[in-house]
Amino acid sequence: MNKYDIIRKPIVTEKSMEDMENKKYTFEVDKNATKIEIKAAVEEIFNVKVKKINTMNMQGKLKRQGAHMGRRPSWKKAIVKLTDDSEPIEFFESI
Repeated sequence: MNKYDIIRKPIVTEKSMEDMENKKYTFEVDKNATKIEIKAAVEEIFNVKVKKINTMNMQGKLKRQGAHMGRRPSWKKAIVKLTDDSEPIEFFESI
């Protein structure tokens, strides 16, 4: 699996922006990616040192259109904590 296939996109919310002060960054990742693969991908793409990774499977929201019910696809979220001596991820600094 390619490192760019593992890290799909950053998640930009109020809570994730507050966590950036503690060097925590949030990403949507591939559902089948492990913590080891996520760590290797983040370290290689952004040239940082990762201390810890928390992952969680997010359930897709229920949606309806008229009488029909459906569900958005489920996805996986990873919160990446960087080491104290690591530089911040520059991508998030411009937001």
